[in-house]
Amino acid sequence: MRLDHVVVLVRDKRKAAQRFAQILNVTPGPPEGRDDDFVPVRVNEGLGLFFMTAEPVVNQHLAFVTDDATFDGIRSRLQAFSYPYGDSPDQTDNGQINHPFAQRGLFWTDPDGILFEVTT
Repeated sequence: MRLDHVVVLVRDKRKAAQRFAQILNVTPGPPEGRDDDFVPVRVNEGLGLFFMTAEPVVNQHLAFVTDDATFDGIRSRLQAFSYPYGDSPDQTDNGQINHPFAQRGLFWTDPDGILFEVTT
């Protein structure tokens, strides 16, 4: 068994998918679903995040483990887009990557309140 996708509830599916795709350096897919309800972003061959417009938006936490090169790319793009990040869920804006349970890690909060985490 493997997890295929996760639905991420946001205020604007296109904007949220585009922001996340920029950070991963990928391209969001075209809308999918019966009524184009979702904008998918493929994280890798086996996992996608399907962004869906919804109200109310609920807090969500999505965590990813990656290799050093991918981590460095994500961190660089967060810096380039001026997205704050930090080394704990309580400090997502301190610019640190000293994750308590991984060699390196960071957290950032999307404008919709989604807490993303990336570790090596």
